[in-house]
Amino acid sequence: MRGVAVLGSTGSIGVATLEVLKRQSDEFRVVALTAGSNADLLEAQRAAWNPEFVGLVDGKGPGCLIDAATHPDADIVVNAIVGFAGLDATLAALRAGKRVALANKESLVVGGELVLHAAREGGGELVPVDSEHSAVLQCLAGKSESPTRLILTASGGPFREWEPERVARATRAEALQHPTWSMGDKITVDSATLANKALEVIEAHFLFGLDFDQVEVVVHPQSIVHALVEFADGSILAQLGVPSMELPILYALTHPQRLADPGIKRLDPIAIGALTFEPVRTDVFRAFACGVASGRRGGTGPAVFNATNEVAVGAFLQERIPFARIADTLEQVCEEHVPVAASTIETLYEADAWARTRALEVLA
Repeated sequence: MRGVAVLGSTGSIGVATLEVLKRQSDEFRVVALTAGSNADLLEAQRAAWNPEFVGLVDGKGPGCLIDAATHPDADIVVNAIVGFAGLDATLAALRAGKRVALANKESLVVGGELVLHAAREGGGELVPVDSEHSAVLQCLAGKSESPTRLILTASGGPFREWEPERVARATRAEALQHPTWSMGDKITVDSATLANKALEVIEAHFLFGLDFDQVEVVVHPQSIVHALVEFADGSILAQLGVPSMELPILYALTHPQRLADPGIKRLDPIAIGALTFEPVRTDVFRAFACGVASGRRGGTGPAVFNATNEVAVGAFLQERIPFARIADTLEQVCEEHVPVAASTIETLYEADAWARTRALEVLA
């Protein structure tokens, strides 16, 4: 029986992970849980699972994430922390030889080279939880040949069909009305701006070792096809599934094997009907274009994009800025930044701190 540490257990991914683990109790046991600030839910989870370690970041500081990620009885670490705060735990778990089921996309976006080095150095394993990257991994399972192109899908968010002027005036409540996925507030806003899809392009670059020209994004409003993978002969494989995080979570726990799970909703192609695809409107969703450009620039560019986005989205969620200011701020701060090599964690922390300070200045 494999031990699992769940970082961010009270968030949407953490809660879904525990639902999967409840059904797979013959295979896994929960050995560590951490939460950011939801002490009541964390206490309920502690009572239900009786883990060996429980940590509340607000109460104990971020060091508890490292303690959970390196717990001696944890074979698998599900990193469901939101934002840059999850990077240190990812690095620590990989250096300790753990499998990291990574839902914290910022780890790879900000510290991609360091994360890959930590995995090589400690013998840890990196398995994505994001539905798109899980889809790619499933398409590549058992294949010896490398893909020539990845196509990641995006739902398009709540503003997919809106006119640009209406998008610019979108309210907090409107941005949080995602048409197909149920997620936390920050990632839901990232889905509305399509910044999350830029983060996923950068993540795919590191996960699968592909150039940015080999990673594309299309809008797929039904959220049934999660990714398409093209090979040298032009053949394309795709992974399909109902829009639920429980399947990619389960696969991250079991890869490359699969476990039967009656709780995973089955796909009914007749009920779905038509599947459609559209181009990304980069003139409307400027955060996406800005993020991909930051990824192409490399070095500390993605770290600055991520930090600026966290600050701007936070301000929008507090209703201090209009929706359009998110992209405006991203473009200004990223344009001002001159990337340097992201070769040390200290360099990343400096870039992150500079971007947060500059973003606050711009927003003021």
